[in-house]
Amino acid sequence: MKVVFIEDVPDVAEAGEIREVADGYGRNYLIPRKLAVPADAQATQIVEAQKKRKARIEAETKAEMRELAKQLEGLDITIKAKAGAKDRLYGSITNADIAEELSTSAGLVIDKRKIELETPIHEIGSYEIPIRLTKDIIPNIKLSIIEEATAEGEEKKEKETKTKAKKKTKAKTEKVVAEAEAGTQEETTAEETKAEGQEETE
Repeated sequence: MKVVFIEDVPDVAEAGEIREVADGYGRNYLIPRKLAVPADAQATQIVEAQKKRKARIEAETKAEMRELAKQLEGLDITIKAKAGAKDRLYGSITNADIAEELSTSAGLVIDKRKIELETPIHEIGSYEIPIRLTKDIIPNIKLSIIEEATAEGEEKKEKETKTKAKKKTKAKTEKVVAEAEAGTQEETTAEETKAEGQEETE
């Protein structure tokens, strides 16, 4: 029997196609599941209307994807992560993490499955990530993975800063004291010399 497919059926036909199929397959499977209808004039008109609607939706979607691609192309995003020796991350950065950061920092909602990350990222560094919006619209974003400062690291840094400040203050104080002592010693020597001169005069 001849049928008009009104839905895509993988490996069989796409919506809008007219195909000859086995009677049992058509009557018992395709037609009851509303995947196809008998190929008559009315069915053909319905399918034509559906094809036009599908084409319009696809055109609108493509236009939206092109606009989104403009916003994504070359976009820089940064993700902070804890790292250990040799810049190795504790854990990894996945396409889900990238999608979340795009939503948070850029306000762009991207399906994580469209982010083409071959393997999770395990090291600090810069990466170029392709995002497949459609078959032929694939913008690239720039991703930077930087080390996240831990509380312990911040505390250590703060202590080091305070220690340096104390050493600097101490050195400055010692210098002032030394200069004051040197000045006092010069005054004492001058007074002693003056006194000796007066004694010799007498």
